[in-house]
Amino acid sequence: MRRSLVWILASVISLAIGQVGVAATAYRVAVLLDKGGKDDKSFNAAAFKGTQEAEKKLGVKVKVLEGRDDNSAEPMLRSLASKHFDLIFAIGFSQAEAVKKVAAQFPDRHFVLIDSEIQAPNVVSVLFEEHEIGYLVGSMAALTTKSGKVGFVGGMDIPLIRRFLMGYEAGVKAQRPKDKVTVNFTGVTGEAWNNPPKGKELAISQFDQGVDIVFAAAGATNMGVFDAAEERGKLAIGCDSNQNWVKPGFVLSSALKRVDTAVYRMIEDGQKGVFHNGTVRYGLADGGVDFAMDDHNAKLLTPAVLTKLAKIRSDIVAGKVKVPDYYVAAKSK
Repeated sequence: MRRSLVWILASVISLAIGQVGVAATAYRVAVLLDKGGKDDKSFNAAAFKGTQEAEKKLGVKVKVLEGRDDNSAEPMLRSLASKHFDLIFAIGFSQAEAVKKVAAQFPDRHFVLIDSEIQAPNVVSVLFEEHEIGYLVGSMAALTTKSGKVGFVGGMDIPLIRRFLMGYEAGVKAQRPKDKVTVNFTGVTGEAWNNPPKGKELAISQFDQGVDIVFAAAGATNMGVFDAAEERGKLAIGCDSNQNWVKPGFVLSSALKRVDTAVYRMIEDGQKGVFHNGTVRYGLADGGVDFAMDDHNAKLLTPAVLTKLAKIRSDIVAGKVKVPDYYVAAKSK
């Protein structure tokens, strides 16, 4: 009996040591969201979703932090870098300068910058082709509008959102050249991403001018645009993550930036020892951007419209349709 107890005790200790060893060698990931946070139902929420999938399917250890403001990114990234994480994500263009500084100070760490681009040997920049999906939902709006007037509510007035807008306007005009596009931005600071009352105010104004579909590319501010669509009995198009569920029947679709997929793929590759130094781009061709279809909007888009959108998508991927790119246009000025 005593020998049996000793054997059982030794087995338990051995198993425990083995589990500790597994935990100690688990791939460790840190993610710094911007101040919109994981509950913004938009860009940060998509990134957070990717980390949760990686934890569940890949068995990695993930630590997620939310930035307090734009100035907090650098010290928070520096703190994460000092704690020997295998891969550190910075979510959002506002963290670009912070990543540039901290990556130089910790050359043996690997960083992933989402939605902006810097050149450093230990940084991979992940970008999305916003103009492509902008064009596709612009076509969608033009093929669906009854008034011939559609709108756009952007968040912070920056090149990235202008890129969405340029594609959107081109998509609208390609289908209905005489349609009018009304444009507003909610601000010029980071607060523009989290101001639902302003988003609602601007959308209400557009709807009252005859607009019947508004594409909202404004982070958490989109929630106000959706409220306005419901209040006026009109339609909105969401952005970044699938927001169809927020106001079923009033959200025509959502322009998806598959941040969740990008985050998951980077973690999966990193766990395998693969690090994509440089810039990785996601577009329509690889499903990195698309529009959302589910039970919440299935009745809003007719089969005829969906068939036309499928043709437009394939033409963009094949290069038959050249979508104007704000980044390229700005450089040529």
